[in-house]
Amino acid sequence: MTDAPSPRPRSRTIYLLPNLFTTGGLFAGFFAIIAASQGRFEAACVAIFVAAILDGVDGRVARLTNTQSEFGVQYDSLADLVSFGMAPALVMYHWALASLKLDGVTAGRIGWLAAFLYAACAALRLARFNSQVAQVDKRWFIGLASPAAAGLMASFVWTCHDLGWVGEDLRYAAIAVSVIAGLLMVSRLRYNSFKGSGSGPKSDRVPFFALLIAVVVLIALWIDPPKTLLAAATLYALSGPAFWFKRRRIASVEPAP
Repeated sequence: MTDAPSPRPRSRTIYLLPNLFTTGGLFAGFFAIIAASQGRFEAACVAIFVAAILDGVDGRVARLTNTQSEFGVQYDSLADLVSFGMAPALVMYHWALASLKLDGVTAGRIGWLAAFLYAACAALRLARFNSQVAQVDKRWFIGLASPAAAGLMASFVWTCHDLGWVGEDLRYAAIAVSVIAGLLMVSRLRYNSFKGSGSGPKSDRVPFFALLIAVVVLIALWIDPPKTLLAAATLYALSGPAFWFKRRRIASVEPAP
């Protein structure tokens, strides 16, 4: 008997495909930083959302083409740190936080420290996610995901800029948004990952009502993107504390065994 012919080796170029999307997200994050330093805040915010879309695509492409690799995982995390850590922090800093120096030297330091706090929390969030990825329930994120936090920061700046509001006048609101978004990332609050139940053939199914909501959101995005994104990001950020209070309330009313 002759040995069965060995399968034809897969082309190595296919492993480049998901990493190309990751590189595109990294480029979008880098572009957001450059655009913000030039005062082009709308373009910077749009670039952050483009990076979020590409971040969602690269993992799915890797799974569909069966090209997952440890290199891709680590590269994706480094790109996320730039796109969802440094870029939103610097966009917020150039738009509003830098103007805190008008209130004195100490206030100016608080401005850039608030931006640094957000970036540091994003790095800690990504490191914790990578170290616990095999230990947590895939239905939930522990802490606000960095793309969602970046979306909250970018949509806030984009909406205010679209309404003609100057960052200098909203510098204290910018501090609050930056600090809250950063702390939510490193919190222990649970957020829905929208990945189904995680087991069984029906794990990826969603209710019909969810599809209807998605259609409504798409229509709203077409009408007014910045306000729709800000509303969606704010509601999602608040869902973690809301679920926590709900669980605490249920636990308090349940009789002790």
